[in-house]
Amino acid sequence: MSDKKPFYITTTLPYVNSDPHIGFAMEIIRADVIARWKRAQGYDVFFNTGTDEHGAKIYQNATAQGVSVQTYVDGYAATFKELTKALNISDIHFIRTTDEKHVQAAVEMWKRCYDNGFIYKKTYQTKYCVGCELNKTDSELENGKCPIHPNREIELIDEENYFFKFSEFQKPLLDFYASHSDFVIPDFRFNEIKSFIERGLEDFSISRLKSKMSWGVPVPGDDDHVMYVWFDALTSYISTLDWPDEAGSFNYWKEGAPVQYCGKDNLRQQSAMWQAMLMASGLPNSRHIVINGFIISGGQKMSKSIGNVINPFDVLEMFKEVTDYPEDVLRFILLHEVPSFEDGDITIDSIKTAYTAYLANGIGNLTNRIMKMATTYGVLYTDYLGGGELDEKQYNYPGVWSKDYESFNLNSAIKNLFGTFAALDVYIQREEPFKKIKLDESEAKKDVAYLLHHLLQSSYELEVFLPKTAIFIRNCVHENKMPEKPLFARLP
Repeated sequence: MSDKKPFYITTTLPYVNSDPHIGFAMEIIRADVIARWKRAQGYDVFFNTGTDEHGAKIYQNATAQGVSVQTYVDGYAATFKELTKALNISDIHFIRTTDEKHVQAAVEMWKRCYDNGFIYKKTYQTKYCVGCELNKTDSELENGKCPIHPNREIELIDEENYFFKFSEFQKPLLDFYASHSDFVIPDFRFNEIKSFIERGLEDFSISRLKSKMSWGVPVPGDDDHVMYVWFDALTSYISTLDWPDEAGSFNYWKEGAPVQYCGKDNLRQQSAMWQAMLMASGLPNSRHIVINGFIISGGQKMSKSIGNVINPFDVLEMFKEVTDYPEDVLRFILLHEVPSFEDGDITIDSIKTAYTAYLANGIGNLTNRIMKMATTYGVLYTDYLGGGELDEKQYNYPGVWSKDYESFNLNSAIKNLFGTFAALDVYIQREEPFKKIKLDESEAKKDVAYLLHHLLQSSYELEVFLPKTAIFIRNCVHENKMPEKPLFARLP
């Protein structure tokens, strides 16, 4: 292993019952920014994502399409892998819950929880949302429907299942929360899960009868049951680290302040259920659970029936005509236009508006103006002699706003950075080196050297957000050349 300090970060594993959606693109881009920032700080980073491929929804969808379930999940896994490449996600590990090493890890997790007395069998009745793959109480339903999946009928389950003794973890979880004051980020989500735990916990089902739903990891020692999808999928966070192989990398990476990104609909599963499973199996808990809000469009939840679904591949395709870096456009939109922790509203029109304001008329135009003056006046970035700093602090890559990265408030960080670009525009308007060159060549060149210096420094900060754009700008400055074509051309 590396002699660097380890850092482990993972997204949730998207459930492969449909094409990748814009919310997953946001989650993996945010995790990628943190991974890049930690690498720049000198950490040895393990960055994980993958696909969750078991459960009733997947079985039902594959059956409806008349294909084998394995063929169905193979196709979607390939699509999600393609998205990570299309978004320029860096050095990622990709785990599938149908991978053999994951299946073995899920079986081992079951055995340890069972051997430690936290799994038992009973007959029960419950209301179940296939869309959430979760049991639902009457208080969680609206007019008898799940509010998250109102188009799906609630299923009534009456069968013998295995259960996890979640009820025994109320005090251990609350004690853990008390000793880790920043465990769930943001704090208002932390308060939500604390309140949920304080109301008392109920044991939850962790198996399904194989005769009713065969697509899952077999329960060890009982051929009549397969594992409940959440018990199986949560184990992916450690199966990707080759757990339980004692010679594998788990013991190294578990010390790396494990960080898990997820959406607000995963709060219970990630910050309570999974933590209880880790406790039950004698394994260390996660360090941070970072909770994203939802992306809505036009004030409404995205829905095919409404026609407001935004596909990340469609956004990338839209901008291929105006830039060589469409992935940086989508990265920018999801980092700058969506709050870090609250719900965010974007539409195709708002995406185009933000592109024009901040990329085409903003950083793209700024780069072009500075490089035109530099090449015309014969000024190099090395001509900068210091002094006259911007209102922002002098840059100290990787991150003058480290508090924003450390608190996972990436929306604040990127807005601060683009505020610096705006300040450079103001500097040009105030000092007018393009006019000063005729009156005082020496002072005009100092202004341009100043602009080159700050443009170069900002490119280092920009690299974790918009990697290709940052490298493009840096090359222009280092090589003292005008862009051959606009970095971000105007939309037609």
